[in-house]
Amino acid sequence: MHVTPLCLGAMMFGAWGNRDHDESIRVIDHALEAGINFIDTADVYARGESEEIVGKALKGRRDQIVLATKVHGPMDDTDPNMKGNSRRWIVQEVEASLRRLQTDWIDLYQIHRWDPDTDHEETLGALTDLQRAGKIRYLGSSTYPPSAIVEAQWVAEKRGLARFVCEQPPYSILVRGVETEVLPTCRRYGMGVIPWSPLGGGWLSGRYRKGSEPTSHRADRIPARYDLSLPENQRKLDAAERLAQLAEQAGLSLIHLALAFVIRHPAVTAAIIGPRTLEQLEGQLGALDVELSDEVLDAIDEIVPPGTSLNPADAGWRPPHLDDPAERRRLPA
Repeated sequence: MHVTPLCLGAMMFGAWGNRDHDESIRVIDHALEAGINFIDTADVYARGESEEIVGKALKGRRDQIVLATKVHGPMDDTDPNMKGNSRRWIVQEVEASLRRLQTDWIDLYQIHRWDPDTDHEETLGALTDLQRAGKIRYLGSSTYPPSAIVEAQWVAEKRGLARFVCEQPPYSILVRGVETEVLPTCRRYGMGVIPWSPLGGGWLSGRYRKGSEPTSHRADRIPARYDLSLPENQRKLDAAERLAQLAEQAGLSLIHLALAFVIRHPAVTAAIIGPRTLEQLEGQLGALDVELSDEVLDAIDEIVPPGTSLNPADAGWRPPHLDDPAERRRLPA
């Protein structure tokens, strides 16, 4: 499949962002008119509402769009089986996504997060069956650690199963940890890469500047990533200020600088943008015309060194054993 360098992310359509379905559809319409052919959503975004909006927007033009969605996150607050990477849940939830998206097939069906408690063989086996049934075309992973990316590739080869053809990691100037192993591993296995949050969750939108520190609507929901009282987030604020100054010197908006940086990496296939409004979309589309000089790239490396993530909470996934003492200490007999 061939996709455009920008992918329209639909996380902000619905209760998590823009509650106006008609306005959200206008954003999708404008993105498609601008030439974007790739849309990414997930079942867990507003508990299916995002998929419903995308489904309504794609009526009559489904064949021209590469449509991606994801499974893993909890779709019920009490039922422990309505989440995860088990065969039972994947086979059940793909039908719900197909219904909400008003389509007979999903071009790219992704596992939203790695689940250490579910064998790769079970997950890949279920996805392979769905592919053979024509319900999904390709399968991918999202926010997998490099060891899980490699293990999934080997399990697919040894068991004769379909393999993950792409990975969706967090990647921005502020979150460069994936440069260490994830991006090189994807290149080694010929996997596409579609980074999420190339604007650092809004930190590189131009809103975060010294002297005018806004309160993010996300601060209450995920304070580890937005609470400005935390030193990790102060480091992001300092870097965002320096990057904004660099962008001004280069004659660019900070948004264009940030998106062009991600798109330029040789491992990256398409960067996922997540506009909530038409104005935000317009401010991001022009990044495709930006060429960053080596001098600008060197200056970025001085502000945030390669392979560095200023706040570990932005990695999107944390090994459970780091938070559970029983997993890393020998318990008394």
